[in-house]
Amino acid sequence: MSVSLSNISLETYVQMVSAATKIINKAENFFSENNISTKDIVEMQLYKDMAPFTFQVFSIVHHSVGAIEALKTGEFGPPKMPDNLDFESLKTMLLDAEEKLKNTDPAEIDSLAEKDVIFKMGTIEWPFSATDFIISFSLPNFYFHLTTFYDMLRMKGLDIGKLDFVGQMKLKN
Repeated sequence: MSVSLSNISLETYVQMVSAATKIINKAENFFSENNISTKDIVEMQLYKDMAPFTFQVFSIVHHSVGAIEALKTGEFGPPKMPDNLDFESLKTMLLDAEEKLKNTDPAEIDSLAEKDVIFKMGTIEWPFSATDFIISFSLPNFYFHLTTFYDMLRMKGLDIGKLDFVGQMKLKN
C-alpha cells in the first residue's frame, strides 16, 4: 500500500484532534470535580517565555484545519488568535475542527500533493510542495502544540496517558 497525502495529513489530524477533543472533555470533568478553575488553565504557561494553554489549543487547530486549508489556497502564515478565549470556546474550537476535518474529501487532498504552498510571516517566505509543507512544517508544529497541550493538563493532575494522546489507532482488522 502506498501512502498518500491524505493519509499523512488528514487522517492523522482526524485521529489526533479527536483524541484532543476527548482529553479536553475529560479535563473539564476533572476540573469541575476537583474545584480547579478553568480560567487558571487557559492562562497557564509551562514556562514564562512559552505561549499559554489557549495558544496551544488554537495552534492544534491552526496546524490541522489551517494546514488543510493552506493546501487548497497555497498560502499559510502564523495564526491570528482571537482574544479572550475561555475553556468552553477552546472545547468548541476542537470539536469544530474535528468536524471540519472529518468532512474533508481525502481525494481532494490527494489531488493537491504537488501544489505549491508558501509560508509567509512578515518578510519571510518559505516555498514548499504541499507534501513537504505537511511533512516538514505542519506536522512537527502540530505535534509540538498537541504535546504541550497534553503536558499542561498532566501537570494540573489530569489522569491521562499515552493511549489518550494517541486516540483511535488504525488497527489491522
